[in-house]
Amino acid sequence: MLHRLRADLHLHTCLSPCGDLDMSPRGVVRAALNRGLDLIAICDHNSAENTAATVRAARRTGRRIRVLSGMEICTSEEVHLLALFETPDRALEMQALVYSRLPARTNRPEVFGDQIVANEDDEVEGFNDRLLIAAADLDLASAVRAVHELGGLAIASHVDREAYGLIRQLGFIPASLDLDAVEISKQSDPEVLLARHPGLAAYPRVRNSDAHYISDVGSAWTEFLVQNPSLAELALAFRERQGRRLLRVG
Repeated sequence: MLHRLRADLHLHTCLSPCGDLDMSPRGVVRAALNRGLDLIAICDHNSAENTAATVRAARRTGRRIRVLSGMEICTSEEVHLLALFETPDRALEMQALVYSRLPARTNRPEVFGDQIVANEDDEVEGFNDRLLIAAADLDLASAVRAVHELGGLAIASHVDREAYGLIRQLGFIPASLDLDAVEISKQSDPEVLLARHPGLAAYPRVRNSDAHYISDVGSAWTEFLVQNPSLAELALAFRERQGRRLLRVG
């Protein structure tokens, strides 16, 4: 049986240098539950180190909420790409590739913010000293290909934004780029955006909060018709297979 499912597939945690300290694994899960979300994805900048803790925090609640593991990759073109995976292990495999392509520079917390690695009890386990805000030496096409090789979904982040958006950075979406979907910023009017960029009609269009603060979790969402909250079901919905589909954004 198919069910309606509300998802916010772009949430940061306190690991992202621009993420608020309240965006802990438990804090994010609690906020998602309070806002009626069924599925969330953790997508910190160039890292997946807080995904496993957030998955465990969700399981502890005993409630019906599922956490996908992901990351927001900054490619060499300075385009942001959401990489979503079913498990933390797969996300960490992608992380290993991204880490190998990041510049050998250390984060400056006083400039960019702390990059906190936390556990499911919201205890600080350490600080990531890599410069996670930097662009990786990994081009967009290669990043998308690597995500797919690991069984993940590749979604262009906030394509309409001036900063790190695909359309702004490249001017167009390459026809050869095998994206699973594109993300529209919550500030944009989908109809106006589609009129300006009709090429977007070729892609499933999702909307997420891109939350860096607790108050923003669930402030934008996408509703799907699927059997269960899993990556495989999202893939079917994006392709409109077996009755699965994207219903609406909010």
